[in-house]
Amino acid sequence: MTEFSQIASMTGFARAQGELNGTAWVWELRSVNGRGLDVKLRLPSGLEALEFPLRDLAAKRLKRGNVSGTLTLKREQAVSIVPDMVALERIKELAIELADNIPGALPPRAELLLGLPGVMRSTGAQDESEEERVALHDAVRTGFVQALEGLAESRAAEGRKLAEIVGANLHEIALLHEAAGLEAAKQPELHRAKLATQLAELIGGTPNLPEERIAQEIALLATKSDVREELDRLAAHIEAARALLKEGVAVGRKLDFLMQEFNREANTLCSKSASVPLTNIGLALKAAIEQLREQVQNIE
Repeated sequence: MTEFSQIASMTGFARAQGELNGTAWVWELRSVNGRGLDVKLRLPSGLEALEFPLRDLAAKRLKRGNVSGTLTLKREQAVSIVPDMVALERIKELAIELADNIPGALPPRAELLLGLPGVMRSTGAQDESEEERVALHDAVRTGFVQALEGLAESRAAEGRKLAEIVGANLHEIALLHEAAGLEAAKQPELHRAKLATQLAELIGGTPNLPEERIAQEIALLATKSDVREELDRLAAHIEAARALLKEGVAVGRKLDFLMQEFNREANTLCSKSASVPLTNIGLALKAAIEQLREQVQNIE
């Protein structure tokens, strides 16, 4: 098992279902990447009051991710749909009065009136007692907690897979960092040889420049192309990333910021490189860091 096995992914799915007094319910929860925690729930009519308490439960269990939840209810008992005659009569009177005041307007049609909100009602829902409604709400809430735990377990399982990939990415970056250090040690001599060649071409048959002046020019070039600080910072970033991954709990946002620092050092390394091998190592570093960044974006 990887040393980073405690990290969790933001991707997951869970399902929970149950039945109470002839009403079956099903919860489905899905989560994907997100900058923060965003919970959106789709609840059947009559259960809207549960939304905010359920979102609070999700916020206590999860830290990041876009979470969507759908609750489906299926009532096994027969439910009759009948018009509310008081509401229908009042709407009809208003519609006729409005039509009379508009020249050329047609009388209201029955199917249009029946389609208006509040005109039709379910006798089953109306006949449900307060105790039954409370019991159903409690069952649905319990089911949501079960689904939430399932979602957390799903995200943890994805996190274990993610940890293997992240560990391999960091190991590759560490190896490239070591190779860059070995190649960077050769740069001063490369600068000396390059400058000597350029001077020979420039002065031709004229007397050579003083050795002191040549040394100054070499020192200046060496300073401009010195990548030891970048390599030291990159080593520190690697250790910081490993420490965060061992910590494991809600470290994704910190790792996001750290990836920016990784990229900065790799870019500077490439810009200061005085040799093709070191440039190639820098480019490989940038590719490995990008692969790591893609994986880090899915860590909670």
